[in-house]
Amino acid sequence: MFISIFDLFKVSIGPSSSHTMAPMLAAVRFVNLLRAKKLNKPITVTVTLYGSLAFTGKGHSTDKAIILGLMGFVPETLDATKAKERRNALEQTKIIKIEGVPPMNFDPEINLVFNYDGPLEGHPNGMIFAATDENGAEIVSETIYSIGGGFILSEDELNNRVEAGDPKTAVPYPFKNAAEMLAMAEQSGLSIGDMKRENERTLCDDTQIDTKLDKIWRVMNDCIERGLAREGILPGGLDVKRRAKNIAAQLREEELKNSKSHHVCNEWLSLYAMAVNEENAAGGQVVTAPTNGAAGVIPAVIRYYLDFVQGADKAGVRNFMLTATAIGGIIKNNASISGAEVGCQGEVGSAAAMAAAGLCAVMGGDPKQIENAAEIALEHHLGMTCDPAAGLVQVPCIERNGLGAVKAVTAAALALRVDGSHIIPLDNCIETMRQTGADMSERYKETSQGGLAVNLPEC
Repeated sequence: MFISIFDLFKVSIGPSSSHTMAPMLAAVRFVNLLRAKKLNKPITVTVTLYGSLAFTGKGHSTDKAIILGLMGFVPETLDATKAKERRNALEQTKIIKIEGVPPMNFDPEINLVFNYDGPLEGHPNGMIFAATDENGAEIVSETIYSIGGGFILSEDELNNRVEAGDPKTAVPYPFKNAAEMLAMAEQSGLSIGDMKRENERTLCDDTQIDTKLDKIWRVMNDCIERGLAREGILPGGLDVKRRAKNIAAQLREEELKNSKSHHVCNEWLSLYAMAVNEENAAGGQVVTAPTNGAAGVIPAVIRYYLDFVQGADKAGVRNFMLTATAIGGIIKNNASISGAEVGCQGEVGSAAAMAAAGLCAVMGGDPKQIENAAEIALEHHLGMTCDPAAGLVQVPCIERNGLGAVKAVTAAALALRVDGSHIIPLDNCIETMRQTGADMSERYKETSQGGLAVNLPEC
């Protein structure tokens, strides 16, 4: 099993990797399918959203993402100004023009359908794209699933896949679970991060790996800084106020007065995560880590490492990310990182496990301690529901990232104090998360039909 670090960590746009990024990429994929058909007459495109995509799609900007994807925009290079201009033009013309494809008739009020009858069989996040000719006859149809973290699969791919990752990629350390990872580490004498790097070398050399890792961290850190600098009300109607800038100012003022608290590192840690997720909620640029909804945890813990751990350096940041994604790949392969599939335990819980493993590694932990750190962090997110108020990635998501980061650091600290032996192996904890997600009511899996989402005060 091999999932590249650059598949788990992708430059994305908020507010959701599964509901914003993936639908945009799915729409781009459908346009490419139309282009391959070499059509020469105008067509009408209809997109139908099912399950969680339907129930929380408007709050997650799924509708906007689909439109932009049909126009050829992709998350990593999205130009917000051009995107807005094109969307405004569509409101007038109801036609999308893109190179290599005939004019597409597309009226969002008619051709973007939110189907609330229930999910498709393959996954809670399903979309059906269809193109018809002037007579209404179907030309092509494609069912695409958003499986979490910005990953998409067609119906055929979903039905035929054996495991996550590309089975054609031969790597030197193809561990598919934590037990195999520990066995390979002991046999090879390599760290988890080193084994992950060896696997990545099958795709590119060390210089390319480091350049890409440095870019990922730069995007993460830039997101923190933007979040710490911006004020205002987040979009969507809940009137959630950005808090990161004000809290940061308070902490800096206390430091100047030499009156900072003993737990100030925890305050900065949670603040960094909140800053990222305020940016995500506003539709800003983030990194899936492993999802947008959990995008603040790993950047916050890396920033904690750089700010508060003696001897922290750039090489440590790279090792942190390599180790974290080794754990993330195992979780994705054996359970899920999708809130719509297993609840928030699969998003913030997975991110906390990844961050705990990364921090434990750069603070000198051996493979057994790293596995223990990941297990502690994940164990104490088990059962966590995904119940976003008003379908927005704001309440409880922003604060939840802050608490997830705190749990990650605590888990790493606990693991470093012992020899790595513990009662519940990480693999068993991951399987428990999978089973818990299967047992969890659909109301608590990113549909905004239960929990906090239905207990907002009336005002």
